[in-house]
Amino acid sequence: MGKWVYHQGVPAVSTFSIVAHDAVTGELGIAVQSKFLAVGSAVPWAAADAGAIATQSWANTGYGPRGLEMLRDGKDPDEVLQTLLKDDPGRELRQVGIVDHQGRSATFTGSECLPWAGGIAGPGFACQGNILAGAEVVQEMARVFQETSGNLPERLVASLAAGQKAGGDRRGMQSAALYVVKPDGGYGGFNDRYIDLRVDDHSQPIEELERLLKLHRLYFERSTPEDLLPLEDDLLAEVRSLLHQAGYKPGDTPGYDKQTKEALKEYFLTENFDERWTEEPVIDRRVLEYMRNR
Repeated sequence: MGKWVYHQGVPAVSTFSIVAHDAVTGELGIAVQSKFLAVGSAVPWAAADAGAIATQSWANTGYGPRGLEMLRDGKDPDEVLQTLLKDDPGRELRQVGIVDHQGRSATFTGSECLPWAGGIAGPGFACQGNILAGAEVVQEMARVFQETSGNLPERLVASLAAGQKAGGDRRGMQSAALYVVKPDGGYGGFNDRYIDLRVDDHSQPIEELERLLKLHRLYFERSTPEDLLPLEDDLLAEVRSLLHQAGYKPGDTPGYDKQTKEALKEYFLTENFDERWTEEPVIDRRVLEYMRNR
């Protein structure tokens, strides 16, 4: 990292990010990528009852908790931005994106952020970045987010991938993060932290983030009826073979016998597929794919 990305000895969190709100599910989230170690430790902030904030460039991490508190108190993103910036003597070094739980958004890029730097805000989202290949990075992020259907986490990662394809951070890639909140969305329903995935140091951090998101779906979501395949004939024989290869001892009598069921159940619980286990003579196709690829 050259001296030109330092200010008073502090490295810039040169990055591109998107903050967004899903009006259907109420989810709020941030996706971010940077040529910076562990970008997820500094940039993303979110609360289901308030909004989502990305603070970057020479990031003032105080913007996260302070901004969320103001959103919680009913201030809109523009008001929050103005208050945060007014109190900050380093405001021209900052870059910020904000979206609230109503979908209102705002983005700010200080005049001293390193080029190319800028952002786009629209209904339900804000994209921003600095030290980018060009304006097309945030333009593509915004376009892909708006044109992509489906779940918010996947849309956020798709937007991030589009930004990288358009040139991304002109110094390269190192880390990425995805943070999504929703009411009672955390493990066991005890908090709002629905998805919190970080790639701290990787040559292809966005691809790795995509892989981790797929694993999150696999481990923490329940099977749908369409996911379940009957354990009979050739498929049953294959599952028995896969269990043998993994060190388990399924039965060898005709049909889905008790020994095979117990071996498969032990495999599911050992691999943390509790949400996808069923006592019925079926197997989740996603777990089957996982077994095949081990």
